[in-house]
This record gives sequence, C-alpha cells and structure tokens, in this order.
Amino acid sequence: MKQYLKIDEWSIIEETFDPQTQEISESVFSLGNGYMGGRANFEERYTGRSLQGSYMAGVYYPDKTRVGWWKNGYPEYFAKVLNSTNWIGIDININGTPLDLAACTVSEFRRELNMKEGTLSRSFTAALADGKEVKVESIRFVSMARREIGAIRYSVTPLNFSGTITVAPYLDGDIRNKDANYDEKFWNEVEKDGFPGGGYLTLKTKKLDFHVTTAMAYEIAVSGELLKADAETVLRDKYVANIVKVPVQQGDQVILYKYAASVTSRNYGLGQLVEAAQSALQSAREAGFATLLTEQTEAWKDKWKESDIIIEGDPSAQQAIRFNIFQLNQTYTGEDDRLNIGPKGFTGEKYGGSTYWDTEAYCVPFYLSTADASIARNLLIYRYKHLEKAKENARKLGFAKGALYPMVTMNGEECHNEWEITFEEIHRNGAIAYAIYNYVNYTGDKSYLGQYGLEVLAEISRFWEERVHYVPHKDKYVMLGVTGPNEYENNVNNNWYTNRIAAWTLEYTLEALAYLREHEDTRYAELVDKLGLLEEETDKWQDIIDKMYYPLDEERGIFLQQDGFLDKQIIPVKELAPEHLPLNQKWSWDRILRSCYIKQADVLQGLYFLNDRYDLETKKRNYDFYEPITVHESSLSPCIHSILACELGYKEKAYEMYLRTSRLDLDNYNNDTEDGCHTTSMAGTWMSIVHGFGGLRVQNGRLGLKPFNPGHWSSYSFKVMFRGSRLKVTVTDRDITVANETETPAAITIYDKEYTVGGLGTVTSQGVPAAI
Repeated sequence: MKQYLKIDEWSIIEETFDPQTQEISESVFSLGNGYMGGRANFEERYTGRSLQGSYMAGVYYPDKTRVGWWKNGYPEYFAKVLNSTNWIGIDININGTPLDLAACTVSEFRRELNMKEGTLSRSFTAALADGKEVKVESIRFVSMARREIGAIRYSVTPLNFSGTITVAPYLDGDIRNKDANYDEKFWNEVEKDGFPGGGYLTLKTKKLDFHVTTAMAYEIAVSGELLKADAETVLRDKYVANIVKVPVQQGDQVILYKYAASVTSRNYGLGQLVEAAQSALQSAREAGFATLLTEQTEAWKDKWKESDIIIEGDPSAQQAIRFNIFQLNQTYTGEDDRLNIGPKGFTGEKYGGSTYWDTEAYCVPFYLSTADASIARNLLIYRYKHLEKAKENARKLGFAKGALYPMVTMNGEECHNEWEITFEEIHRNGAIAYAIYNYVNYTGDKSYLGQYGLEVLAEISRFWEERVHYVPHKDKYVMLGVTGPNEYENNVNNNWYTNRIAAWTLEYTLEALAYLREHEDTRYAELVDKLGLLEEETDKWQDIIDKMYYPLDEERGIFLQQDGFLDKQIIPVKELAPEHLPLNQKWSWDRILRSCYIKQADVLQGLYFLNDRYDLETKKRNYDFYEPITVHESSLSPCIHSILACELGYKEKAYEMYLRTSRLDLDNYNNDTEDGCHTTSMAGTWMSIVHGFGGLRVQNGRLGLKPFNPGHWSSYSFKVMFRGSRLKVTVTDRDITVANETETPAAITIYDKEYTVGGLGTVTSQGVPAAI
C-alpha cells in the first residue's frame, strides 16, 4: 500500500507524475455517466505503461472460453465488456516532435478528479528532448445531463520557443481488450468519414452484432481567437483524424475544444446511428463547452443532494466515502432495466464487466436509499427478465426444475468457467431472493411480488428443493459439494450460509404466497396456474425448512462454516508473519484450501442478511471466532465486518474495517487497483456508514436507527430516501437529529423509541451510546 494521493474532501488529487502509479491513477480518476465511461488515460500520446479503456454500457463480447480441460456444463464463453472507440485522443506535435510524457521531463504535474462537479483536470509542464518546453492544461467530463456526450478543453502553451504546434484530434477504434483470451480484436469497421472539423466512425462486434457510432467535432482557438485553418483529414482502418498545424509565438495559448457523441444499436436502429450521433454532437457543439460544463455541475449537484455523506473531523474518511459514492453514481443511474453493475464499472476490464451477486447483496441497498425506488426496482427486473435463462442454466447442470441464476452473466447465461464457482457457488441464488425481500421490506411495494417477485422466488425455491437431499438416519436435509462466499474453501459439505439462505428463501417464498392468497387472490390464482404450483410442492418446502441441517459447535456456541471446519488448525491472522500476506499472492492454492483462513464474510454474511433472526450474543460469539481468521482478501469483506462490529460496539474494529473498505482503491490496499476500481464493494462502504455507524434497519414498516459515533469524527450525517421522504440523519457525541427534507411524513425509530418526522420537520434524540 502506498498513499500518494492528496487528502481533500471533494477531490482526488495527484501532484507528481510517476509512471509506476500511472495505471492505478487511470483507474482511480475514471469517469462515467451510467451509459458510457472510461479510464483516466491521457489525451495525448503516452508510450509508457497504460491500460487504454473506453466502455459503452451493455455492449459486450462472448470471448471463447479458455480452460485447461473441459467439463460438462461449462459455458462456451466468458462475456467481456468491450474496450470501445477511444474518443479522447489528441496527438500533439511540437515542431514535429510528439508530446509524450514517457519521453519528456515532466514538472508541475497535477491531476484532479473534482467529485463535486464530475470533471477530470490535468496540468503539467513538459520539457522535450530538444529543450523546448510547453505547459498543458486539460479538463474533460462525460456528461450526466447528455448521456451520449463527452467534452474536452485541452490547451498547449509554448513557454520558451516559437514555431508550429500540430494538433490532431482523432477517433481510434483499432483497440483491443487486455483480457482477451486469445489476443484477438473484437471489432470490425462498418463505415467512417472525416472532414475538416470532425468525423465519425462506426464499428460492429464480430459476434452479437453490436454497433457503436462515435462522432467528433472540434474548435481551435489561439489566445482567445477562433482559428480558421485548413485541416488534413486522415482515414485508415478503424481510425479518423484531423491534423491542424498552428503557428505559435512564445506564450500563445492554443486551445482545442473537442466534443464527442457515442450511440449504440442497443438504443437506435442500425440505419439511425450516424444521424443520431451527429444530431447529439451538433446540439452539444452549439451549446458550447461552458454550457455543457454548467449542465454537468448542476446534474452532479442533484446527485449529491440525494446521496452525500458528510464527516466532520476526519478528512481522509470524508474523501473516501465521497469517492465511493461518486463512482457508484457514475456507474449506474437506473433508467435502463437491461443494464446492471459490473464489479469494475467503467474503470477496467477485470471480471469481464459482467453481473455478479454483488449487485443484489451490496448495491441494491445503496440505490434503495439514495434514489427513487424505481432505480432499485430496475435492478430486480433485470433478473426477472433473465428467469428463463436461469431455468436453462439449471437444466444444463442436470436439474429437472427450478432456476439457478448465473454467477457471472451479461444476458442471463452463465459465462464463468471455474468449476468451484460455476457449479458450486450456488449461494448466489439466495442473494437474488434476498434482494426481492430487501426491496419489498424497504419500500413497502408488495405489488412487486405479484408482478415479478413470486415467479423468481418460486423457481429459486424449486432449485433448492432439488439441490438438497434427505438423510433418513439424521432426519435432516443436507447440501453437499458447495462453495460458500469464502472462496478459500471449495467443494465442502453443508456450508452454513448456503444451507441457511436456502431455507430462508423457501420460507420467504411461502410468506409471499400467503400474502398474495390473502390480498391479491386473482393474481395468486394466475401465478399458481402459470407456475403449475402444487400443494405437495409447498409442503415439501416447509419440510425442508423444518429439517434443514446446520453445522454447529455447541461448546463454542458458533455456527460452523461447514462440516469439519474445526478439524483445521485455527491460527489467527495476527500470528502470521507479514511476508505471508496476501495469501492469494504468496501461498499455493493447496495450502490456502487446507488452512483455516477465510477470504471474506461467510457465516457472518448470513448474520448480516438475517440480522433480526439472531440475538447479539450469538452474533458476538461468531464474530469473535471468525473475524480473527479472516484475511479480507475480497473487497467485499471489510464492509460486512465493519457493520457487525458497529452493532457489537467494537468501535476500533468498526473504524479499521471502514477505512479499509473506503480507501481500498485510493490506497491500493489489495495491490490490484491498476485493474480497475472495486465498484461493487464501494456500495459496501456506503453500507458501513449507514447500516453500520448509522445502525439503519427497516422493521414493521418503520425506519430504525441505532447510531453511534466511532470517536474519530466530531459528527457525521447521511441522507436516505424512505417511502417518499428524504431524511438527513446527523449524529454527534451528544444527540441524533433527523430532518425531513420533503413534505412526506416518515415513521422512524431511534433506539427503540418511535417518532414521526413531519413534512419538513425535525426530531432530535438526546444521547448517543458509547462504543467499546
């Protein structure tokens, strides 16, 4: 871990150019707007180490699977979010010499991600090999107000010479994915054109026939005066550029305004793409850079109004939570129910950019509380639309009925081919069922059950029914050959969390059926008929609930992660020499599998999800046993531990885990940020404050709060949307204040005392419990 970024409450700032951290910075300083985004690559040429990345949401490629040996049931491909047309490119030549920071002496370098306004700016002075010096300043953004638009203001000033600066804005579609299994390029050119002032480029994928058109336009000004100059047009394979030679005197500032519009066949007919791109581009160009920037600032102002968290007295923690919220807001906006949230968002290629159970387990709570309920609802509808594919996935693995949602997907098909995950990490089904419960419980929107939810719940329950089997001599149902959330254990029997979430899913499905039978009897009858649901089937579900086997150590009073877990030698992580960590980079897989060490919350994941089912002492015994042997080598681990530590009153541990999850990428904790930011775990960071320090839960239709101050902060506040109200919760060492920023009253509970916060009203609860 190396902290090289300056602490600032609203910005991420880098003040020295270091090629060794360039790929990390490309991840951290990424931009996006839910529709498109990209890494913080330089606009000008850079021949140093770099991961070029521009991405369009929902555009992917089925890269042929590469495995050492094939197993029945393996998917044919691994879906990859595609590195798309590089629209930011601007080649700069100084008297014929390329500007390239890998070949220059760089000074006064500064890069800033302004999270308040959603902009990326950069400035530096570069001395070329021949001694010529230039000052460069740039600012760019991907528009939150006009989702298809990106804009750049890029200036070059000669400091010690006069001569010619050549400016070449371009579109480059001749790109590849770093993670391509067979090093192939995934795009073919369809058409292109270039002309003075701009051009466009249309590409299509070699499979699936996604089309993307990107159009550019630009203006050049010298010392404030628009330049009318001839431009040379360059066209080559998947590439369009204009080259403009600008005579300059020492001190002249050459400014390029570059605008780009990107559209895809997901939203337009193939014959409409060029026209749509040109229309959006023309509108943006007519508005001008200043107006577009103002729109961007206002759009982000609205985002922060709904989702900001304020921490007083701890700038590092403040910067970290805003960074996480910023990345979440620019990754997913929720208007399109065909889209989901990839583990890297628009910041990199690792994990293919596909959908994992991370969305349901970690991201849904963030969007439930910081946006209109329709946003989280669309995440659930995404899975509903994939139900038939989930049923197909179950059949491919030999199941006669039910649905197994994929571990990794773009279109509902499984596209992950590590057997211990594809075939065994089936607890993902439970997370999808839990997300339905979470949505309905939080919003009160029980109509979702009849419209979409029950069908998903029933098919998941059918899967669990077939996946377990009854053991007569135990009079119990067991589940063999699974992998729980802790991926440092494979092919285990009776993973407690998997068994528990399976039984809970069956229970919730029966509750949903009972609700619909009583309150929506016509829809209930329709669904029973559509599903072919028989009474003997639901009776079997109840029998499984009643007789599910759970491994338990009665002496310690803990749930065992799986059968035989205590046969392992239990050695706390703190007793390992530092050179052994991280295990996934230092130990063989064989050694990891035989050890007691836990990658991420497993039993504790279940205690978080089913929080109201277990008393504090049960949670404490399990936490005290499992946390000391957890290495937190999954980005999804620290947040769950922080939340439970808050509930248990473990102030120091809660704060330690919060910092670890919140600054995971800013401080490169896991030594892997160059691959992209851990976007889905960022939602866990938000949960650490709101569900952890804020103690937020929803029970019996009321928003419950049990906040405490971790001691490092003079105060903190967060906002949550709840059933039409937007509530600002402020916590100090003395009191808890809840202010309603809407006219819709809200029923809340603060430390078991009930309140109603009237429209635009405020309630205050005196006294904040101390933590251990």
